Amino acid sequence: MIVDADAPRPRPAREKAPRPTPRPDRSFYASGKAFGRFGIRAFPPQIMAAPHSHGHIEFNWLTAGRMDYVFDGGPLTVGANRLVAFWAGIPHQTVGLQGAEQARQLNIYLPMDAFLEMPQLGRLTETLMGGGVVQLSPECIGLETLERWHGDYRSGNSLRSDLVRAEIGTMFRRAAITGWDTLLPAWVEKSAARSRTASPVRYVVRMVRHIVENIADPLTVEDIASVVSLHPNYATNIFTKVMHISIQKFVTRMRLIRARSLLFDSNLTVANVAFQAGFSSQSQFYEHFRKAYGLTPSQLRRDTIG
Repeated sequence: MIVDADAPRPRPAREKAPRPTPRPDRSFYASGKAFGRFGIRAFPPQIMAAPHSHGHIEFNWLTAGRMDYVFDGGPLTVGANRLVAFWAGIPHQTVGLQGAEQARQLNIYLPMDAFLEMPQLGRLTETLMGGGVVQLSPECIGLETLERWHGDYRSGNSLRSDLVRAEIGTMFRRAAITGWDTLLPAWVEKSAARSRTASPVRYVVRMVRHIVENIADPLTVEDIASVVSLHPNYATNIFTKVMHISIQKFVTRMRLIRARSLLFDSNLTVANVAFQAGFSSQSQFYEHFRKAYGLTPSQLRRDTIG
């Protein structure tokens, strides 16, 4: 048999990526407004008919022109080719577009619970949770990376989506170190002209910070309300109004997020995971975990991680 050395050789078959695994917490994120599901969209920018709010840290990138927002009743203008981030739990609305007729808009929706679990963000967390709007520097993020993230998300592969979440955390940590531009200051820095909603939200931000920083400790409504020197009933009412979830359910959710992180990132036994996440008993931990994720902690560790 004579072989032509110059003949093109067949390419080796490309190895197929593993089939995507459905996210077991899909039902949890569909059950309320407090914490939205992770998502990335690309679309022509458009004016919104009314303000809305949802349980994410939202990122907007405009490829050309500018967008005029109303953010908590006040004006805000966002330009092109910089990533803007804000807490979408505060009512916001796009009311005008300038020079954006041929532009594209990329939005990232990071669940609030995932954001609060990110460590070492310091003042960046305080600014976003305090109602500030920030613009990240080009050294933190560019359009090429955003397009890759969008492709990863659109692939439907949960492992690729998890990589995107991890990279978003890295982007945030870089921003926390290198700084950011403030388009709208946090509540505590705003003038009295915008104090109508600032006071309740300041209370809620302080309660959220206390919960996240002390999640492994016993936490009662009375303890949390005492941090802001409010009556427990009033503290519960304003927390639920701002966060769209009760204090008790918020505490449970943050404990589940902490437990999920420990299952992913440590070799702790399930019993130790439950303890370090703040659950008072393994049976309580298993009950809440199965309800939220549809799997036991051991199953999630085995099926999703290894």
